[in-house]
Amino acid sequence: MSPFSLIVYELALSIPEGTVVTYGDLARAAGGGAMASRSISSILGKAPNQRAIPWHRIVYAGGRVWLTPEHEKKRRALYKREGILVNEKGRITNFEDVHHSFD
Repeated sequence: MSPFSLIVYELALSIPEGTVVTYGDLARAAGGGAMASRSISSILGKAPNQRAIPWHRIVYAGGRVWLTPEHEKKRRALYKREGILVNEKGRITNFEDVHHSFD
């Protein structure tokens, strides 16, 4: 892994339960520029321990979540368990309250 990729991986693992970060948050915290957020999924998809990554805690800008038919039920259960409120359109309604900052 490149130094940037390693930092992204370590930051992803450090996202506290009950909070979310955006792809852009991860990229910026790892020292990447504006376009680096586009590479986060690819970087984490190549990480050594996929099961350890809290994928549901990494969301799109503004609190939009990735819900595919095959994973929606499981992800909604994880969000509910962690107190993250997701509406029927796939947006976190309490985004400001659960948005984690790496600062």
